Amino acid sequence: MSLDGKVAIVTGSGRGLGLAYAQELARQGASVVINDVDAATADAAVKTITDAGGTATAVVAPVGPTETAKELVRTAVETYGRLDILVTNAGVLRDTVLWKMSDDDFDTVINVHLRGTFTCVREAATYMRENQIPGRIIAIGSPTGQRGNFGQTNYAAAKAGIVGMVRTWALELKRAGITANAVIPVAATAMTATLPYFAAAVEAEAKGEPMPAFFRHDLGFGTSADVAGLIAYLAGDDAASITGQAIGIGGDRLQLWSHPEAVVTAYHEGGWSVEALEAEFPGLYQEQSVGETFPPLPDELQR
Repeated sequence: MSLDGKVAIVTGSGRGLGLAYAQELARQGASVVINDVDAATADAAVKTITDAGGTATAVVAPVGPTETAKELVRTAVETYGRLDILVTNAGVLRDTVLWKMSDDDFDTVINVHLRGTFTCVREAATYMRENQIPGRIIAIGSPTGQRGNFGQTNYAAAKAGIVGMVRTWALELKRAGITANAVIPVAATAMTATLPYFAAAVEAEAKGEPMPAFFRHDLGFGTSADVAGLIAYLAGDDAASITGQAIGIGGDRLQLWSHPEAVVTAYHEGGWSVEALEAEFPGLYQEQSVGETFPPLPDELQR
């Protein structure tokens, strides 16, 4: 596969997962627009790519406002002549339980993740459509958006919303040949580094050692680099027929998430009164699980 001649924007790509995505796109031949809120971080990210023989430039701006989306697209087009790929990765966390979550906690996360994805995709898709470019939109979701997670009302709402938008965009952009997909990564990040459950995996990565198989295989938990290959694949020509999907990846595991489907369908002539529900619903009900559960750590991995 080659992305030679392609141009990509990766939001939130100064470090972590976003940087891994940008580096892999550049390694495959794409010119990359790095984005971060910190100039030194953005410049350092650009240097990692150019030092490796790739091509990159940076836009230092917070994702969310329409002005940032316009600047990102304008920089790609003015610097490299076109735009083919957008990866919306930028995000922040403001974790706390519902009754302690402030308006600012909620609005900040929604603005960066959900509104930032919307404004950047709107700008990129408009450019791609007007210039007849069969582009690639790759939005980053999360298992939290698929399953829910304690203390993450804002983040769960944003990530679930992103997948909903992706499915809509796949319909709206199909005629233009533009694909839209969501990637659901599971990888070592600054957040997981603080959780004792993942300590052995985080320590192994820090030492440059392979993560234990329990994490990579059983949990589908790996490094940022483990996710980057899927990003580059979805950006390429071979993925032209893949759109509207939510694809999970981490460690040695790849998953295709289902679209929400009804698990029980029943009918009651004349409609469902309270009395009808009292009589029939208990026999129809199939509880659907929420949140993620992890198996106990093997003894040798406990810290």
